[in-house]
Amino acid sequence: MLDKGKSVQAIISEIGTSKTALLPILLAVQDASPAHYVNEAAMNEIAARLKLSRSRVYSTASFYSEISLKPRGRNIVQVCVNAPCENAGKAAIIRALENELTITLGETSADAQFTLEGVNCLGACYLSPAIKVNGRLYGNLTAAAAVDIIRQCREGEAN
Repeated sequence: MLDKGKSVQAIISEIGTSKTALLPILLAVQDASPAHYVNEAAMNEIAARLKLSRSRVYSTASFYSEISLKPRGRNIVQVCVNAPCENAGKAAIIRALENELTITLGETSADAQFTLEGVNCLGACYLSPAIKVNGRLYGNLTAAAAVDIIRQCREGEAN
């Protein structure tokens, strides 16, 4: 059973069992997971219900950077690591976020509150450097502004 009362079976029932539904199912399962990832049991069940090999499900899940195969924090912080953000000061933002969160890119904080991820593109080159926090895009950032976003996120959870 996943968060929000949705099981893998319920998600597949809603989306369908077409082989083309694999990616939407993986994303929905991840969204329903309290730890924001697709675990082994879910992949096995998806493979069985869609009549796909487990390797096909795993290779699809591991191909897309939007899908995680390991537990993540409650708050997902994604930093664009592509060239436009690189040229606009991404390195300083990553250093500031790593310092504030006391983790490095690709890690989850010990309290499981934050995961810091590098992604190839946020589709917001016009806002470089940019980050996405829990699906919300922030751009034209300075290191200080990025840290302020994290602190506001913490304050919001405390209230």
